[in-house]
Amino acid sequence: MTTTVHGIAELKELVGQHLGYSDYLEITQDRVNLFAEATGDHQWIHVDPERAVAESPFGGPIAHGYLTLSLGPVLVPQVVRVEGIKMGVNYGAEKVRFPAPVPVGAKLRVGVDLVSVTDIPGGCQVQMRFTFECEGAAKPSCVSDNLFRYYE
Repeated sequence: MTTTVHGIAELKELVGQHLGYSDYLEITQDRVNLFAEATGDHQWIHVDPERAVAESPFGGPIAHGYLTLSLGPVLVPQVVRVEGIKMGVNYGAEKVRFPAPVPVGAKLRVGVDLVSVTDIPGGCQVQMRFTFECEGAAKPSCVSDNLFRYYE
């Protein structure tokens, strides 16, 4: 279920809350290969399934860490949408970690926590913690504190 937030005042009311989880998205070898083409990162643990099965400590190919992180714009709107603003921009990230791999074929989702809302001229800066996790995995695959700026 998507949480729809209307304006900055409503965002402030949600600070400290877990906003929910997205649906799961299967990570395919095609998606990994497309990401490798887009970024030029053709490391064999991502794009050579046969070698990854034979030589990788992960037992097969895994998604790029930054592919996992880049799925935020696909998955996060399933969790939270901010309306009643003129504009929102991605301002960056405070901290990004990749504690566990995302195997090709895994199902990945994101959980979103609203960490803080700070006033800035014309709007606010919002820190959201994205926790990407594979179905059935013991540890998250990516934890990122992302910053957004919303203007009213």
